[in-house]
Amino acid sequence: MTFPFEIKNSSKLPEVKLLFPKPFFDDRGEMWTFYDKEFQIIEKQYEFKISKFSKSKKGVLRGLHTDPFTWKYISCVQGEMMLAVVDYQRESKNFLKYDTFICNDKNHLSVLIPPNFANGHLCISDTCIFHYMQSYPNKYIDVQEQTTIKWNDKRINIDWPIKNPILSERDS
Repeated sequence: MTFPFEIKNSSKLPEVKLLFPKPFFDDRGEMWTFYDKEFQIIEKQYEFKISKFSKSKKGVLRGLHTDPFTWKYISCVQGEMMLAVVDYQRESKNFLKYDTFICNDKNHLSVLIPPNFANGHLCISDTCIFHYMQSYPNKYIDVQEQTTIKWNDKRINIDWPIKNPILSERDS
């Protein structure tokens, strides 16, 4: 089977998958595949059950959030964002290590994040639209059941390109 993506592992967190689509271009613009059910790379083969969008203005930082069950498949469909992913598996040799990715509406980079990896994103264009699909075995894991890690946690020391982001009360 030919996949509509090139897949690579993150160089710092090999469990995190980077998916580079193979877009089609013509005089009308471009088209690419974001998701194909036949294309299963989630180890436990869960179904993606929910798809959400979040629109932010420049300087908004959302996250870092995680839980022990949810796979997240993330992209930026408008604008540009910096995505940070943190290994939050206490038994891992990479515990609290992170990697960052620039996702935008030009590179169409999508990132597949396993359970127990936290993610957060910073809008670095005037506005950006973050798209994510979630896969989990049972019921939806909402805010009250997620772990929130402070965006500037000194143990992790993410090199965010901002000193005073716009944050929700939860992320402050």
